[in-house]
Formats: sequence, structure tokens, C-alpha cells
Amino acid sequence: MVDYTLIQNLSEQITIPDDGTLSVPVQDDANTKTILFGFAQGQSLSEHTASVPATIQIIQGNATVTLGSDAHAVCPGSFIHMQPNLPHSITADTPLIMLLMMIKAAKP
Repeated sequence: MVDYTLIQNLSEQITIPDDGTLSVPVQDDANTKTILFGFAQGQSLSEHTASVPATIQIIQGNATVTLGSDAHAVCPGSFIHMQPNLPHSITADTPLIMLLMMIKAAKP
């Protein structure tokens, strides 16, 4: 059994759809779940919350992320950490690849 997950190039693991949003699970264990998202330009995830802490990393493209009542322009290399139950949303300003990690081990 291998005790790690290695992905050399995340952007090669997903094709951004021409329309809509695509998600690809890349890792899931008792502690964390990691999902790679591809968004067509203009696509969004409407405001929602998560019951566990989560991080977002922007791999490719630009987006507008709303965290609580604060809107932020994000680009490749941007990193976001969110506490549980923080309302958040994202809209792809360009074709976008984003990595989401949910930290299940922190769930009360």
C-alpha cells in the first residue's frame, strides 16, 4: 500500500469544459478529500458553506471568489483557507482550474 498521492501536473488531470463545470476527485481518505474543478468562463458555484475547514488553490485562470461579504479577484498561485461554515462562492472570469481540499479530520 502506498502512503501518499503524487500528481506531477494537476492541470493535465482535467479538461476545462466548453460549457459548465467538471469535477474530478484526485484524493480521498479519512482525513482529507481533494477535488479538481474545471470551470468554463462565466460558470460559478453559488454561495454555500462547508462543515469542515477547506482550502482552494487556483491552478489556471482567473476568478472572483466571495468569502463572507468580501469579493476577491484571484489568479494562478492564489491560495485560500476557509474556516467551517464560511459562506463562499466562485465565478470563473476566464476558463479556470481550481483545487479544493476539504479537511475532514477537523470535523467536530
